[in-house]
Amino acid sequence: MGLGSISIASRWAKASLLIAFLCVGFSVCAQESADKIIGIVGRNRIILQSDLEVQVAQAKQQDPKFNDSTKCVILQQMIIQKILMEQSERDSVRITDEDVEGQLDNRLRYFTQLYGSKEKLEEVSGKTIYQLKEEYRDVIREQMLAEKVQGTILENVKITPAEVETFFKKIPVDSLPFFPATVEVGQIVIDPPVSPEMNDYARQKLEGIRQEIVDGKKTFEMAAGFYSEDPGSRDNGGRYDGVTRTGPWAAEFVAAAFRLQNGEISPIVKTKFGYHIIQMINRKGDEADIRHILIKPEILSGDFKKALEKLDSIHTILVSGKMPFPEAVGKFSTDEAAKRTGGMIADPNTGNTELDMTKLDPGMVLMLDSMKQGQYSAPHVFLTDQRERSCRIVYLKTRTSPHKANLRDDYGKIQEVALAQKKAQKMQNWVTSKLPTFYLKIAPEYQTCPTLKMWVDKIEAANK
Repeated sequence: MGLGSISIASRWAKASLLIAFLCVGFSVCAQESADKIIGIVGRNRIILQSDLEVQVAQAKQQDPKFNDSTKCVILQQMIIQKILMEQSERDSVRITDEDVEGQLDNRLRYFTQLYGSKEKLEEVSGKTIYQLKEEYRDVIREQMLAEKVQGTILENVKITPAEVETFFKKIPVDSLPFFPATVEVGQIVIDPPVSPEMNDYARQKLEGIRQEIVDGKKTFEMAAGFYSEDPGSRDNGGRYDGVTRTGPWAAEFVAAAFRLQNGEISPIVKTKFGYHIIQMINRKGDEADIRHILIKPEILSGDFKKALEKLDSIHTILVSGKMPFPEAVGKFSTDEAAKRTGGMIADPNTGNTELDMTKLDPGMVLMLDSMKQGQYSAPHVFLTDQRERSCRIVYLKTRTSPHKANLRDDYGKIQEVALAQKKAQKMQNWVTSKLPTFYLKIAPEYQTCPTLKMWVDKIEAANK
């Protein structure tokens, strides 16, 4: 079995919830009135043909090698989901309404960002946010209950180095994946300090803009288009929909926003991004549609010089070995998020600090090409993910060349896959042991699926 061919059981809970929301607005998700029941678990947990087709359509989009055996695996996982739900009832597992609402908000926030606005999401889905919440509240509750039961089943599954080695040795040599060049890279960022004069100038400029709006010389929307320095909302009249108290928003920003009544304009609010004024468009509980105008204090060449001089002294400390890199990050970096990872740059989707060189910024690749493992770059100015200029030192912790998977260079990846397979096997064993205690019926056309035939045979044997 190759590294990429393990069972999807351990990933099912998250994937199926995402698929449930992804199907919104697509005709493949529509259920025909004569929909067929293809599976029943327990007293009343049914699986419809259309339920399976939704999952199949999603799988085909993600995997060009999709075949009928994959369809069987998907149905198996859907049955496991229902079995976990049955078990949650037996074990009296509970999920709070607050937790369900939190998950609902997170999902809807994700798709609002994906489509660009709440209005666009409602247009595509043909439903209001309220209707979407009502429709998917029970779906999410069931997902969370199943996750909780599965977590209990798998919580004590661990894997030893000997098991990782045994797992790796069973993989045929010609099935070993080829990994591209990777690096582990850290950075110490020092944002240039803004001079008091430029701070005052930015604040005074925003005060003048606010007064223009209050005096009726410009609408808030017009002023945002003219003056705001937030590229994410400027072309939309400064508008952001679905703002909540959590997420990417600065604490001072949301605190000021949620103090406003509809139509009201805030006093000037200072955050790490600059100075803001906020207009409340429409507030609904813990969610709000707002407009804002951002003015950033200008950073002068002298400010960059000060930051680079500070980094130069930090560079001397690091090279001399007087302070380890993670400690220097905690003491000097102005990037609060980096402090939580010891300064290492991580993949935002996986949290993994081992980065594929082909996915890095070309400028970063060029710089790393001239560095040796364990070396620090000279202090330099760079563009952040928000396209802002700042200053940093880069640390090249490790580098791997393109290679076939091996235990020395890829132990972490191999361990992760081996553990996932062990968990999948544990889950499979648990389901198999529980099958005789559940009512399970599968439509005849699916009983020949290799992944399901064993279950059908086991149930028939138990009933004889």
